[in-house]
Amino acid sequence: MNYFSYTVATQPDEAFRERTSPGRSAYLAGGTNLIDHIKLGVEQPQRLIDVRKLGFDRIEALPGGGLRIGATVRNTALAYDERVLKNYPVLSQAILSGASPQLRNSATTAGNLLQRTRCSYFRDGLSPCNKRQAGTGCAALAGFNRTHAVLGTSERCIATHPSDMDVAMIALDAVVRLRGASGERTVPLQDFYVAYGEDPVKENVLEPGELITAVDLPATEWFARSHYFKARDRASYEFALSSAAVALDLRDGVVRDCRIALGGVATKPWRAHAAENALRGTRPTEQAFRAAADAELSSAVSRAHNGFKIDLCRGTLMQALHTTVALA
Repeated sequence: MNYFSYTVATQPDEAFRERTSPGRSAYLAGGTNLIDHIKLGVEQPQRLIDVRKLGFDRIEALPGGGLRIGATVRNTALAYDERVLKNYPVLSQAILSGASPQLRNSATTAGNLLQRTRCSYFRDGLSPCNKRQAGTGCAALAGFNRTHAVLGTSERCIATHPSDMDVAMIALDAVVRLRGASGERTVPLQDFYVAYGEDPVKENVLEPGELITAVDLPATEWFARSHYFKARDRASYEFALSSAAVALDLRDGVVRDCRIALGGVATKPWRAHAAENALRGTRPTEQAFRAAADAELSSAVSRAHNGFKIDLCRGTLMQALHTTVALA
């Protein structure tokens, strides 16, 4: 049994001090991912620092437009917020396509951003896994890798990032607000995650003890024309095999601008820059959508069991684009 202490932080500085003290520690909010990992033995913190009383539980309008979403805002509250439904429907759709109502009632914004892979080799605590213990190898490379990534992989790790919400937020140009012992800083969400590369243990740019306080969404009018489409093995409570978040600025029958992100197929929520560049300035046709998908997937690398994901991702993205064009 792994024994740990439990502290409720009421001020950010108190949380930082606890988190940076010697020994293994972790921030706790909804706990929907962390508690699983403690039970599995994947993570064994000596201290849990509860951050739910830090006041980061509000959704607020920004002075110049847009929204600030607090780090401990529950997924359910975010999905049903009227401003999100009206101005960022892709975000609501993505959240509601994931997990179960009970989990969404507990899960938080920051917790979702920090959600870790569902790779069975990572979670079993026994298999070689460079993400769980650097330098031990990757059992998925030659193992059963049907659900694993085809974009952003390396010879060290092919684990897929599991989030739905993060895919939509990256498509919405979200910016993460961070606070640590040295002060506050902001990071575009697409830059928050790092490539697995030689060190799959490191997944993001957080510094030791640093805390996510909020996520900002810009006031971009055409983000209201957006859609999230998810392909999965079953319709209820299942992680994506492939998903696509799309927002389109469609005027006079031409795609003036767009945002595209992919989920279920990459080692992180994947901003599809190549697809966006291929689509801008074109008319929204089947041929243009296919060309955009092909441009993004040209660098995809499949393994023994997940080659189908490349075709599935192409179809998922094209369906999301068709649906978004058809929106009033």
